[in-house]
Amino acid sequence: MKNFMCEDFLLSNDTAKKLYHDYAAKMPIIDYHCHINPKEIADNRTFDNITEVWLGGDHYKWRGMRSNGIDEKFITGDAAPREKFQKWAETLTKAIGNPLFHWTHLELKKYFGYDGVLNGNTAEDVWNLCNEKLTSPELSVRGIIETSDVKLICTTDDPIDSLEYHIAIKNDPTCKVKVLPAFRPDKAVNIDAAIFTSYIEKLGEVCGTTINTLEGLFTALRSRIDFFASLGCKASDHGLDYVLYNPASSEEIEAIFQKALSGEAVSKDEAEKYKTALLLFFGTEYEKHGWVMQLHYGAIRNTNSKMFAKLGPDTGFDCINTESCANGIVGFLNALLEKDHLPKTVLYSLNPADNEMLGTILGCFQGPEAAGKIQHGSAWWFNDTKNGMIKQMTDLASLSLLGNFIGMLTDSRSFLSYTRHEYFRRILCNLIGTWAENGEYPNDIEVLGQMVQDISYNNTVKYFGFDVE
Repeated sequence: MKNFMCEDFLLSNDTAKKLYHDYAAKMPIIDYHCHINPKEIADNRTFDNITEVWLGGDHYKWRGMRSNGIDEKFITGDAAPREKFQKWAETLTKAIGNPLFHWTHLELKKYFGYDGVLNGNTAEDVWNLCNEKLTSPELSVRGIIETSDVKLICTTDDPIDSLEYHIAIKNDPTCKVKVLPAFRPDKAVNIDAAIFTSYIEKLGEVCGTTINTLEGLFTALRSRIDFFASLGCKASDHGLDYVLYNPASSEEIEAIFQKALSGEAVSKDEAEKYKTALLLFFGTEYEKHGWVMQLHYGAIRNTNSKMFAKLGPDTGFDCINTESCANGIVGFLNALLEKDHLPKTVLYSLNPADNEMLGTILGCFQGPEAAGKIQHGSAWWFNDTKNGMIKQMTDLASLSLLGNFIGMLTDSRSFLSYTRHEYFRRILCNLIGTWAENGEYPNDIEVLGQMVQDISYNNTVKYFGFDVE
């Protein structure tokens, strides 16, 4: 029997152990999609206590605590940090089989040197240990990044952002990590959102113009894309309820845009036509700039109206949408390809039932511009589990080429989440090692080791075109 969280954690055979320890573990990290605040890197933020690091904005943990019957006071409320930490420690005991249990202990081990188990009885000792360690420069934001061997981070940024902190980081010779913006124009796309007209007004102000036509909007967005590109941006990201394709004439799209600007509500069909036009515009611009287009879709958001009114979005009340998007994805990618403007694209579905569908779509739109030009993105959000990762990679291997996969990202707001790359790499090595030991692939350790290193790091660098020298 293995000890908990031993050096061979999640590694079940000799080939898997060799692949991880000799090949995967040594590779640096590229975090090409996350939600961390670049200001905290620019300022090299330090943390007062472990609750601030762990529970300040982690809706994964919040959902777990709510499932344990914890009062909201101890989750997002005004309880003392030590009380919140205690409630999390008590919840963790029930989290067998949940990645939160693994993530928590990987972070405790790597950053705080704690080899024990966090629970209600050990919470006081762990609280004191973590808070003492957090006073060290090694656990400032930049210290954590350097300790984790992170070479490059892509944040998630709105077109109207000033990117002032990216500029500050770029001009700071003491900062050892590259931090690039990623273009996230959801607010310009969501014409049916209440804030749409005010957002378009703000976009115009940032661009020094008044946006009153669709072409004026496109001109403003092009200028922001150019600005992001000037600071090294290599990727965009779109958060979509579903991927759609509902084309219309430019005249009809203009009329829909004018309707929204006047304050009138648009219908679902009108919204879909406008969103299709915007996404086609963006895809075309990304292809011209050589950017990677990332599409995250498949969530039903803010399901609990009472808690949404109280806490707002991104607080743990979203779930998986099972609506199929196959026709929308195919129509959208094909429309871009017909015009020779299909960029490198990463597709992430929140619904694991989409894995096989995505695996077959990839093969329809690949091209010589890049190995694996169209990617099935890593297991996302609710799929970011041991089983979810195994399923995503197994399905990808079955229907496409796992060796061209661009691997893991954190998709996190926490600087301690870099251990998710370790978690992924252990699962990857065990999957590949098991296939080799079962005789399903030649057990050539050099070939397998290169494959593991490519998926862990090299493919990402090449695919996005990152300069990490």
